[in-house]
Amino acid sequence: MGKAERTRQFIIETAAPIFNEKGIAGTTIDDILAATKMAKGGLYGHFESKDEIASVMVNYLLDKLSDKVNTVMAKEKTAIKKILAFIDIYKDPIDSYIDGGCPILNFGVEADDNNPMLKQRLKTMIEEGQKVFVEIINKGVADGEISSEINAADYALKMFTLLEGGMLVSRVTGSGKYMNSLVRMLKNELKEYELK
Repeated sequence: MGKAERTRQFIIETAAPIFNEKGIAGTTIDDILAATKMAKGGLYGHFESKDEIASVMVNYLLDKLSDKVNTVMAKEKTAIKKILAFIDIYKDPIDSYIDGGCPILNFGVEADDNNPMLKQRLKTMIEEGQKVFVEIINKGVADGEISSEINAADYALKMFTLLEGGMLVSRVTGSGKYMNSLVRMLKNELKEYELK
């Protein structure tokens, strides 16, 4: 990686947590300059506009989330264990592995009609995530690990929305007790469908 690429990567890694914590609208160029200790000309030597910076930050943070999920789930062999591993990623919403918390939740509040790029990126990620979990559950059913009584699409949707909502409630209240309850409920429901 050349110097220009290293500098660009430094900017991304330094500014991404700011965007995740303050949002796109709340993050200023001055915030980025202060964090990176760069001059405006240096910053704009790597990015054309704040919109480009924001787009790169969103993609970086969502890719970081995807990488974490994929790494954790790849370690597991069965459908049940993959799903349980995914749920466990969210069991401590106050102490997130990404500074500022879950980027889907954080950017989701900004994903309205004023930012179609952001809205589409989040929509795609959510839909792809749901598809992956439906496939995992259906494979578990086909392998005789999960009862065919489960509705894969419903469980995948419930899991995602409960975890995202649980993160919101936990971060607002400063307490993980709500997420702990949701994690327990999701795991217990999944165990009701476990055959092995």
